[in-house]
Amino acid sequence: MPYDPSAFPPFAVTVDLVVLTVRRHSLCALAVRRGEPPFQGRWALPGGFVRDDEDLAQAAARELAEETGLCVHDPAVPAQDNGAHLEQLATYGDPGRDPRMRVVSVAHLALAPDLPAPRAGGDASNARWAPVEELLEQAGYGREGEPPAPLAFDHTQILADGVERARSKIEYSSLATAFCPPEFTVGELRRVYEAVWGVALDPRNFHRKVTGTPGFLVPTGGTTTRQGGRPAQPFRAGGATLLNPPMLRPEV
Repeated sequence: MPYDPSAFPPFAVTVDLVVLTVRRHSLCALAVRRGEPPFQGRWALPGGFVRDDEDLAQAAARELAEETGLCVHDPAVPAQDNGAHLEQLATYGDPGRDPRMRVVSVAHLALAPDLPAPRAGGDASNARWAPVEELLEQAGYGREGEPPAPLAFDHTQILADGVERARSKIEYSSLATAFCPPEFTVGELRRVYEAVWGVALDPRNFHRKVTGTPGFLVPTGGTTTRQGGRPAQPFRAGGATLLNPPMLRPEV
């Protein structure tokens, strides 16, 4: 029998972005308020439909640039002021996840240093950084004076999966440096771990671990006082992608 495309139900493919950064010592995610149905007025993760001429990586990179102004970090370029780490997270395809039609979403995780206030684009009427704990509240999320409501679609689950991916991956990889500027101090890196894990870490023990892990950090020379207090030695990310020994997450 010849192949008949009309014999199969149509469906669309989207990309959703879990964009995480550390702001004011808190792990925050980018949330947008939907300006159109479905779920008009509800907060959601940024994302959109994959275009006919795009593959998934191109669609995710385009949405990231449109929502944040960030480009995807090129590992061959060691220092990029507007570069972000981007990786595929998971695929979500529950038949009822989108009331418009059958939509399969390929979620991506993006990590970047402290970012400025976002600007809403596309079908979003507002955009903001919000602490992940607030977005993941069981009763839902709402700004001051708003009734709380769960994130649109299945975005609460997608966000939870993205946060756990980040928390687990910084244990055994150098991914925590994606939250830092090109040059950073050990104290700044420690505050990233504390924000992502939601725990307080012993400064001396942390310094010993990260500076003693081969290929994790490379000193850039000199000192910096941008954090106030005593001068500190600046570092950049080393070439290691896997940490041996790993930075194990403390039990809470």
